[in-house]
Amino acid sequence: MPSKIQAPTGAFVAASWVAMLCGSAAFIIGLWNSTMQLNERGYYFTVLLFGLYAAISLQKSVRDKSEGIHVTGIYFGVSWFALVAAIMLLVIGLWNASLQYSEKGFYAMSFILGLFGAVAVQKNIRDMAVFHVDTDMTHHQEE
Repeated sequence: MPSKIQAPTGAFVAASWVAMLCGSAAFIIGLWNSTMQLNERGYYFTVLLFGLYAAISLQKSVRDKSEGIHVTGIYFGVSWFALVAAIMLLVIGLWNASLQYSEKGFYAMSFILGLFGAVAVQKNIRDMAVFHVDTDMTHHQEE
């Protein structure tokens, strides 16, 4: 018996958006207030954007595969590679940065929170779209 997808609760949707926005905003505000050179700020900002996109892309690929939607092996592999690369770029950048450990931890944690939130937001959007399609189909069948 196939599992039926339920709409996510309002609390989970809100928590997901808060996690993504807080993580990403904290990372960006930390960069804005840092004493890093502009090229370093640009590096970390690009890594954040790359990581957010890679996490969403991988989550969508995994979800598509689990629902029987065809995902090419190359796209699935590139999605994994992109996410691992984004995380490794952050780790290497922070490892070599002349920042205090507390600052390095701040950037790492806000980055991970942003990625988690982005995955959860994308999942919620997908669940709500599927739920609304199922609901619309049920209403049409009842008429």
